[in-house]
Formats: sequence, C-alpha cells, structure tokens
Amino acid sequence: MNNTTKTSKQRDDHIVVLFGMMIFVLVLMAILKGKTYFTMANLRSMIFQFPEYGVLSFGMMACMIAGGIDLSLVGIMNLSGVTAALMIKAGLPIPLAILAALAVGTACGAFNGFIIGSLDIPAMLVTLCGLEVYSGLVLAITGGPAVNNMTDAFKNIANGFVGPVPGVLFIFIAVALLVAFVMKYTIFGHNIYFLGSNKKAARYSGIDTLKTIVMTHAFSGLLGAISGVIITSHLNSAKSSNGSTYTLLSLLIVVLGGVNPDGGKGKVIGVTLSIVLLQLIANAFTIMRAPDTLKTFTNGCLLVVALILDVVLEKRALKRASRTIPS
Repeated sequence: MNNTTKTSKQRDDHIVVLFGMMIFVLVLMAILKGKTYFTMANLRSMIFQFPEYGVLSFGMMACMIAGGIDLSLVGIMNLSGVTAALMIKAGLPIPLAILAALAVGTACGAFNGFIIGSLDIPAMLVTLCGLEVYSGLVLAITGGPAVNNMTDAFKNIANGFVGPVPGVLFIFIAVALLVAFVMKYTIFGHNIYFLGSNKKAARYSGIDTLKTIVMTHAFSGLLGAISGVIITSHLNSAKSSNGSTYTLLSLLIVVLGGVNPDGGKGKVIGVTLSIVLLQLIANAFTIMRAPDTLKTFTNGCLLVVALILDVVLEKRALKRASRTIPS
C-alpha cells in the first residue's frame, strides 16, 4: 500500500468518525429536546450562523495544509468588512464595495505570505503580528465605534432567503466547492500539499516555495475577506471585535476535520463536516441553556480528542500498511 493510499484511508476513517459524532449529537438531542431542536426555525438559525466562521476555517485549512498557520484571519475579516461597509455608506455600488473588500483581504494575506516566505519567519509569529496590525488598522479607520446601518440590499446578502432557504448557505456551498476544486484539481493545490509534506523536498523538486507560500496566504486572505463581507452583512455592523472567538474556533474546526497540524494532510469534506458538527453542538448548548464555561470546556475537550484521534488513525494506517507488505 503506497503513502497516498494510506493517507486516503486514514482521512476516510476520520470522516466516518465525524459522521458518527454528528449522529450521536442528533440522537441525543432527539431524546432531550427533540421538539425544540428539530424545527425549521432552528435549522434556519443554524444555517445563518456557521457560514461566516466556516469560510474563515477554509482559509485556516489551506495554510495549515501548507505547513503553516494564519492567526491574522479575524483581523483580515474585520478590515475587509470595514472596507465594504464604509464604501457602501459612502454610496458606492455594493459589487464595487465587495470587490474592494476582497482585494484588501487578498493583499493582507499576500503580505503575510511574503514576509513568511522571504524572511523565513515562522507563520505563527508573522500572522499573530498581522492580527494586531489589521485589527489596529480597523480601530484607526473607524476611530473605535462600529460602522452601522448599511443598505437593505447589503444586509440581504447574509440575511436574505432564496425561497425557504437562507441565501448565505449557497454562498458557503459555492466557497466550499471552490476550495475543494483548488485543493484537488489545480497545480497550486497540489503544491500546497507537497509544501506541507516536505518543504525542503518541494524546493528541490523545482516548486517555487516563496510563490506558493504567498499564494496560499493570499488565498487565505481572500477567504477571510469573504467571511468579512458575510459577518458585516449578517450583523449590519463592522468593527474590530467582530468574531473575536473565531481564531480558536477555526483552529478547532480544522484539526477536528482531520487536517494534520504538521501539514500535508487534510480534506475539504472533513473540515465541512467539522463545521456542521460544531454548529450542531453549539446550537444544542444554546437550546439546553448551558453556561458559556461548559461550552468552552467542551471545545477544549474536542480539540484534545481531535489530536488524539489523528495519532490513533495514523498508527492504524501504519499497521494496515505493514500487514500488506509481502514477507
């Protein structure tokens, strides 16, 4: 069995585990609060909530598969959101405001990647500084108060419906499909996996590692900007403190979704299932009126479980491989 087959089998096992956890949550809530939990109103409520941090998590996923991390995503998200909000308040067309927000997010990500790749500084340090810089820029631009009261057309981006379905769900699905296509079917996506698996080997194989790092973080910044447009539309407000918990949440999602913290491994489907699972759990806590301390404790436990699960599945894959080697 080759390494690709082993990795694929391990990730498939991880996806099965995620499905099992989702079924467990659904069955448990059917027993405890079935009449409240399984309603169309509650389903719509969940759909409105997860796309903003779900899209953000795809950006974190790309950087982690490349062997890095992006802790600046929330700052990029809010800077992009403020950019769109101010342009809309100034009376500029919504498409132009969104394009400007996407350009800002992409530029911020590319800047992170250039510093990381050209100076060989750890991504954690660069992006942590980036979080402070971009959040500080938001405060400097707004002077502190939030930018509120955008047009109804802009608010409908994240709060409107397509028939009975919240429109933001289609945005999330489109982004997920785009990320899956990029990661699986493009040379750029393959280079991300190769870079995360072995940076030195990637360099010797002829891959422009600086270009790949810059493009990966630019891609992450673009996804952060999309998340910024969604959250600004959803809340009808843009400020530096929006999504303050999303950095740790996105880390939890990608690790729980099967992305290897050391890089080189991970699938969009796993991260997507992790996003849905975390939303199911968060909504269950809300309905059960659980204290925030319990939510934080549970998220911490899930992160530990995810890390242990990754190690266990890796060992199982190695055992399978050893049994297939002819004596």
